[in-house]
Amino acid sequence: MSTELELPFRLDTQLTEVMRLRVQSLQQRGQKRQEGERLLQANEAVYRLDFSKQSLRFSHWTVRLTQLGRLTITATSQLWTPDLTNLMTRQLLEPAGVFWRAAGDASDAPVQCYEADADEFGERIAELAKVRKVMYFLFAFEEGCSPETVDGSITFITDS
Repeated sequence: MSTELELPFRLDTQLTEVMRLRVQSLQQRGQKRQEGERLLQANEAVYRLDFSKQSLRFSHWTVRLTQLGRLTITATSQLWTPDLTNLMTRQLLEPAGVFWRAAGDASDAPVQCYEADADEFGERIAELAKVRKVMYFLFAFEEGCSPETVDGSITFITDS
């Protein structure tokens, strides 16, 4: 029997702060980032998914934007251990999930996305869940979007 499992994206305030401090430290010392290092941008935050089960099949995304804007979600690979290493660009996975609400969209209209990329992204996350308990994501907020105006989750199908 199959059941749905909805997992919410949760803001990792501690990891976001650590990554912001890294940027601030480099700026204060006048140093450059390591070659290939990916620094957190001002419009980004780190979110996490905690997997309670490992055998998952992607079903669908649920992304709510309460106002106009664009949200880009980029996953990090299983090779990134945030407590041990800086994030490197090679540890970012493609494709990213891009979701938006544009001017002229009805307030009750679903959020738009690049559906093929979003589906491929969801399937990739399901694959990585087989070997991960936690997965980290960079959320980039653009065009009026902010952490306060975004809510997101991903739904999987589990075989019980």
